[in-house]
Amino acid sequence: MKTKFFKLGLVLLGILSSSLTWAQNANLTGLVKKLDEVSGKNAQEKVYLHLDKPYYAVGDDIWFKAYTINAKTGLPSTISGLLYVELINEKDSLTKQLKLPMRSGIAWGDFKLTDSLTEGNYRIRAYTQWMRNAGSDFFFDKTVKIGNSWANKVFTKSNNVLSTENNQQKVTTTIQFTDKQDLPYANAPVNYEVKLGSKTIERGKGTTNTRGEIIVTAINKQPDALKSGHIIANITLPNKQIITKEIPLKTTNTEIDVQFLPESGKLVAGLPNKLGVKAINSSGLGEFTSGVIVNSEGIEVSKFETNKLGIGSFFINPAVGETYKATLTFSNGASKTMSLPVAEKSGTVLSVGNLDSNKLSLKIYISEELLNKENYVLLAQHNGVVYFSTPVSSAKQVTSLSVPKDSLPSGIIQLSLLSSSFIPLNERIVFVNNTHDKIDVKPENLKENYAKRSKVDLSLAATNDGKPVQGSFSVAVTNTAAVKPDPENETNILTKLLLTSDLAGYVEKPNHYFLNNDRNTRFELDNLLLTQGWRKVDWKQVVSGESTEKFPAEKKLQISGTVIKGGKPVVKGKVSLVSFSGGFFMTDTLTDEKGHFNFDKIEFLDGTKFVVQARTEKDKKYVEIEMDIVPGQTVNKNPNTGDIEVNINQALAGYLDASGKYFDDQTKRGLLNRTILLDAVNIVEKKKPTYNSSNIGGAGNADAVITAKDLETAFSLSQYLQGRIAGVQIRDGQAYARGGQSPMRISLDGMLMDGDSFNLDDIVVQDIETVEVLKSIGTTAIYGMQGGSGVIVINTKRGDGMRSVNSYTPGLISYVPKGYSVVREFYSPKYDVKPDSRPDLRTTVFWEPQMVSDPNGKAKLTYFNTDVPGIYRVVIEGIDVQGNLARKVLTYEVK
Repeated sequence: MKTKFFKLGLVLLGILSSSLTWAQNANLTGLVKKLDEVSGKNAQEKVYLHLDKPYYAVGDDIWFKAYTINAKTGLPSTISGLLYVELINEKDSLTKQLKLPMRSGIAWGDFKLTDSLTEGNYRIRAYTQWMRNAGSDFFFDKTVKIGNSWANKVFTKSNNVLSTENNQQKVTTTIQFTDKQDLPYANAPVNYEVKLGSKTIERGKGTTNTRGEIIVTAINKQPDALKSGHIIANITLPNKQIITKEIPLKTTNTEIDVQFLPESGKLVAGLPNKLGVKAINSSGLGEFTSGVIVNSEGIEVSKFETNKLGIGSFFINPAVGETYKATLTFSNGASKTMSLPVAEKSGTVLSVGNLDSNKLSLKIYISEELLNKENYVLLAQHNGVVYFSTPVSSAKQVTSLSVPKDSLPSGIIQLSLLSSSFIPLNERIVFVNNTHDKIDVKPENLKENYAKRSKVDLSLAATNDGKPVQGSFSVAVTNTAAVKPDPENETNILTKLLLTSDLAGYVEKPNHYFLNNDRNTRFELDNLLLTQGWRKVDWKQVVSGESTEKFPAEKKLQISGTVIKGGKPVVKGKVSLVSFSGGFFMTDTLTDEKGHFNFDKIEFLDGTKFVVQARTEKDKKYVEIEMDIVPGQTVNKNPNTGDIEVNINQALAGYLDASGKYFDDQTKRGLLNRTILLDAVNIVEKKKPTYNSSNIGGAGNADAVITAKDLETAFSLSQYLQGRIAGVQIRDGQAYARGGQSPMRISLDGMLMDGDSFNLDDIVVQDIETVEVLKSIGTTAIYGMQGGSGVIVINTKRGDGMRSVNSYTPGLISYVPKGYSVVREFYSPKYDVKPDSRPDLRTTVFWEPQMVSDPNGKAKLTYFNTDVPGIYRVVIEGIDVQGNLARKVLTYEVK
């Protein structure tokens, strides 16, 4: 049987074999057409961020470039014009959010890691509003380790021991506290809290021993539900300063989870079946596992071994009515027995061989009972684009097909075996990695060796299939002496846009599958796809033709809303938009028949303040204005459980040493400033303020006062308060006074809020006029027992607490929408123009987010090496207008 191929979504029309009836042909044509239409309506976007480094230190800058493609066409996306990039901390709370304009799917930006941040496993997440329709599983979401040496006084090392006590999981954690010189903080008081998920399972206190250690024990009474968390430890230093540290608990369970996953969804008796095997520990990492498969009589019928990532496969031909078990052996010597899925009596099996570099080998197996009952259709598609469909006769039990890989795009291909009424029976995904849709980047004048501070003039040639291409590229240069690469664990433009962006769940060491394109790598990659969830086609949605759009695509910034009077829309009402931020700006428009208005031809930076004024057609001002506000994306738990590092500073010790020298040098030059300078703040005199205050002790009768001006650059109130007020720590969005186990009460415009359901980050920071911190007896006594843990008095600019816009004046509101984030330029010295004798200790040697090749495929860049010798690594990634991807890694030595 010859397979028909159709490039770029061309539909199969009237050329199926006679094994399908005319009506079935017509229905198949309709199905393919609907799939094309629905995938067009719901075409998803994929986004990838090229980061300048794999890990960072507090004081660093994170530089990145975003590449966004249309999943259906594979071309740079024009669906969305705005991109959201977020820095998320270990508590799964937003630290900072950037909103960036995209041009042809391209954007770039940066995060400044100020010294108010602590060390930890942060995440960088990127998405468009349109991507929210498919869910957060398909966002760019990468764990990034951030160490802290330069602005850190207390370093921790921890070790967990898991045991069982009275049939309950016991976690014993030894935490060592040391200073920057690795000297222990001995005899220091420590109080701690152990949290698994959001539940506190243990609280206690103690004193460190002579080695600066304290032992924390906790019993996990719900090991199936509570698997990971963190310890919050507060240590009191000799100068009485209290420092808070969070120590991750990656796992409280020693169990290894093993799954057996039939190749095409189910086991069928009497047919050869391939089963994928996936073994992962409670930290989310794969575990080497071997197994022996036996039948009900204990006779061995098959066996397997996984690779180092805990992934493998084996074949079995199950008998009708027979049951099978697997005896498993793990690398630690432990063993257990599991039952395999029960085989169905009859059905179909779709089997794929993907070891050949040039073709896919497909086989469809049909149970004897189903012979000559109905014919089937095999369909292959990539993100909704059908690349081939072919009938499968039920006249024989085995049908074999061969599919040339060069007729398919690189990436994940979904194969579906459909019944004659087009109900999916079996589905399987395979990976194709062609070379004809990649950009080849070659250096033309890169030398093997350079001197310190020498000038690098690098010329590059970009081609595709031997022809020059114009593309957009990003270039990162680092010194491997400080920034040590981990090739297998890298997330790059190929691993993300071709593989993991279509997979649900965590993929360990994604670049392991791209370092080679040999038979063994193809075997391991195919086993990964046997065991991983993916972005499936919803066939019911295809048949119904419905759209899943809940979040419209954002093309550009806009300010919109509805004008209402007496509960009814105001038609042809005049709406004016005014801003005095950075100069005077004013424009106006009229409402439509639904009372809706939209200012969509404006661009503004984040923090810009607007006034929106509305009037009726007869110039009456007593109207209500309701702004259109898109709800924010919730922050899910970190899906990259296997990437969590417990002892961050220890793991990054070499890099922290190198970056610390650089930061110290920058500080001496006055180019870098610490924001936290004092161990404590002693207020010797309070000036009576002139602002309105809900503090019942009187305005300014507080231990510290923070104004709106202080908060102008703050992303959140908890982020701003962290480390700034002596004796106050921030944990999970709550403020705690020194030694306190209960959070400080929050008074919002005179109303005492429930501390269990309300925290500091529930208030929009731009809406705050003042914050008064009350922690001493003299300031909290007037609040009685309710002020026993201290009080945070928050006075909003309008006195109405939770409103995101100011609407106390009829027909007039103030509004601070999210605008574009300011993008900085990477500093690269030019020693041939401006010599500088001071040491050059940069850890990112060079970063260029937008290198564009000319019509001849040529591109040039120039930069200077640093004073640090080593092997320098140049990583080039990019895309052209056809969606072809580029990744090239070059190295040279600086002596």
